[in-house]
Amino acid sequence: MSPSRRLATLPCGRRSKWVVLAVWLLLVLAAGPLAGKLTGAEDNQASSWLPGSAESTQVLMEQKTFQPVETAQAVVVYERDSGITAADQAKAQQDAITFASAPHVAGQVVGPITSQDGKAMQTSVPIEVGTNGWNNLRPAVDSLRATAAAGGDTGLATHVTGPAGVGADESEAFAGIDSTLLFATVSVVVILLLLTYRSPVLWLFPLVSAGVALIVAEAVIYLFAAHAGLTVNAQSAGILVVLVLGAGTDYALLLTARYREELRRHEDRHEAMAFALHRAGPAIFASSATVVASMLCLTIAEMNSTSGLGPVCAIGVLIALPAMLTLLPALLVTVGRWVFWPVRPDYGTPEPTKSGRWAHIGGWIGQRPRTVWATTGVALAVCSLGLISLNAGGLSTAGTFTGTPDSVVGQQVLAEHFPGGTGAPLSIISNAAQVGAVQQATAATAGVSGTTPPVTQSGEAFFQATLTDPPDSDAAKATVDRVRDAVHAVPGADAKVGGSTAVLLDAGRAAAHDNRVIIPLVLVVVLLILAALLRAVVAPLVLIATVVLSYTAALGISAFFFAHVFHFEGQDQSFPLFVFVFLVALGIDYNIFLMTRVREESGHLGTRAGAVAGLAATGGVITSAGLILASTFGVLGTLPVVGFAEIGFAVALGILLDTLVVRSVLVTALTIDLDRHMWWPSLLSAPIPHARTASPEAAAPDRRE
Repeated sequence: MSPSRRLATLPCGRRSKWVVLAVWLLLVLAAGPLAGKLTGAEDNQASSWLPGSAESTQVLMEQKTFQPVETAQAVVVYERDSGITAADQAKAQQDAITFASAPHVAGQVVGPITSQDGKAMQTSVPIEVGTNGWNNLRPAVDSLRATAAAGGDTGLATHVTGPAGVGADESEAFAGIDSTLLFATVSVVVILLLLTYRSPVLWLFPLVSAGVALIVAEAVIYLFAAHAGLTVNAQSAGILVVLVLGAGTDYALLLTARYREELRRHEDRHEAMAFALHRAGPAIFASSATVVASMLCLTIAEMNSTSGLGPVCAIGVLIALPAMLTLLPALLVTVGRWVFWPVRPDYGTPEPTKSGRWAHIGGWIGQRPRTVWATTGVALAVCSLGLISLNAGGLSTAGTFTGTPDSVVGQQVLAEHFPGGTGAPLSIISNAAQVGAVQQATAATAGVSGTTPPVTQSGEAFFQATLTDPPDSDAAKATVDRVRDAVHAVPGADAKVGGSTAVLLDAGRAAAHDNRVIIPLVLVVVLLILAALLRAVVAPLVLIATVVLSYTAALGISAFFFAHVFHFEGQDQSFPLFVFVFLVALGIDYNIFLMTRVREESGHLGTRAGAVAGLAATGGVITSAGLILASTFGVLGTLPVVGFAEIGFAVALGILLDTLVVRSVLVTALTIDLDRHMWWPSLLSAPIPHARTASPEAAAPDRRE
């Protein structure tokens, strides 16, 4: 027996299966309490999302010299359409006194300041952020809103905006993200597994195995976050849930389908599972290696939120892999064949996939493969034209939310009655000796309406500048560049410009850099993995090309829906990268599942007939896996955050395209048309006399292993 065959028998041996179950039981018991601490270990401070080397991030860190406690400005806005009254002013002044005495306020409360048109007032309140990031902002801002709304005369509208108000609303949008996504994802997986297996019991075992993997993964990630400096934020924690449950269920479907197939060939279920692991294991391993390698490519990203996402997702998949290759097999062989009831795969019964729907589809493709792949390719290329309308230049504050929270309304009121940048000023730090020249250069820059008096400490000076344009506008970002050019030109000043507008500008540029660098890197990594798995050059190149075409088509269709159906403002700068990594890493899975089976069948039947046989054997399970994974990513659309909704929609659409069109039609047609040349330069590319006579409509024989 080969080493790989011996390894495949370990999780499903008559005695070893009990050891496997005991090990996983101990792991989940130990991991449970640690997994529950992951949310508390999340780092949602601004620095955990920003590009680490950016000028705005440096300002954020150096501001601690002047503000030992990290703060975020909340801007309380009062508005009366008929004009602010004396009573309104008295209320705002009393509110300011109340704000100043609140325990969460750290610094001087400024205001109330009345607008020139006399219809609005604003009061700036510095809120202590602390180490928990925006998690501290929500209760503080809720308190401000309650105070501002209480006791005012009828007709006086109040809002809380500014960086703290926006952060609090983002915190509310992400509140319970882990539990929300977990509940929604589990519900979707259960329903689809029931429809796939048509068994009242079988669905439970893949779900339990994936759930155990998620618990252990969250525990491991918590330990890395608490003791090794791994950055975990709400974004990465939320995507982890979807990825582990989705990918884990995919692996479970492939293994279970092959196990069911082997049960018809082997009387002993332990032997059947060993053969299933031996045959399906390499494809599952290669699939997970593709995902892990792609995720680890994210670690070189300039954006901290992107670089932190990579190892979090990689750890999740690394733990899902052994769970699906050890725990699930041990569970299935323990319960026996009855778990497949009412369609029990008894020994010696015919394999239904050999004459099923996908066998007929493969035969139809085989009649005119070149026409099929050319037509499909043109259709996907036409869909890709929608990329012209993709607007991945970033989202404004209003465009971040699917609804209209109070901070967005408050920002609109501020922009109507005050200079556009009010509430989100630029922060400038320079050497104290040159601060006069730096302040003068800043004030003289077009787009700046005024500056605050500088504060000096330890040889450095700090002041702020108000912009004339809204802080999230392109005009405001252009002003940041002009201010930077002006202050950098001051000799010996060592001046740096930060603030919320500078953060948006630097984040956009970092995301653009990450797109240019990481996307090609992921393609190369996936190509090398495919070449090693398939022992060929042509097949990996073809598969990569089809997945890229699927990606561009998915983005093109998504851009149309975002603009004309959902009416989203645009896309986050990291949107193309996230969608690419998930689609390529996960979409290539289905090509791996298909082509490893096609390669196996091609050794007996030749490539043309092997492609049809491979599609017949894997078509149903891969389609089910695609539907489940697409649905789990679609769950991201339940969050009231545009960035998540867009990623969920585009990835779900791309997976469906890849599953139903690219893998089943395009790849199969290309494989039949290219025939043995698909496997060049491996031995399968050499002419085989008996394979020449095999027709594409041929089915694989029911051979014994």
